[in-house]
Amino acid sequence: MKTTRESAKERSHDQVVHCLQVLLEKNYDAAKDYKIAVERAENNDLKQFLKKQVVRRDHYTTELDKLIHSLNAKPKEKGSLTGSLHRTWLNLKSSIGKDTDQTLLKECLQGEKQSIEEYEDKLSKHKIPPHIKEVLQRQLKEMRSTYENVKSMEDIPTGQV
Repeated sequence: MKTTRESAKERSHDQVVHCLQVLLEKNYDAAKDYKIAVERAENNDLKQFLKKQVVRRDHYTTELDKLIHSLNAKPKEKGSLTGSLHRTWLNLKSSIGKDTDQTLLKECLQGEKQSIEEYEDKLSKHKIPPHIKEVLQRQLKEMRSTYENVKSMEDIPTGQV
């Protein structure tokens, strides 16, 4: 039989693993969204920016995967159903509308905002070990920077993106 302390430690461990799994799934989805955006983008500078975001999100998934493994848990291997539905919507929306680059930027902005909110939620509501918290805070800082970059690109008139 487990002591109260052992049970609390196990619950805390499970909670951290769950938080990391949610963030891992979010980053799988974000990387796939950016890959679609790269394929759909018309402006070469935008394509290069989006490619960098794919690499960044792939890096985040690798980091989260390693953290989950370090906690003796099996990481998720793919994104969410919601993310898959969003990519279907993104494909449809960018293929039938005009101003594809502006549409993609708006979707990227929305996705970054959701990622930021998810990270902020996990960091504020859960007790996360310092070495893991450090990784999550760095990723969050980089996402905020990306959000600001996308926001400034969105203000550029069509055709100049």
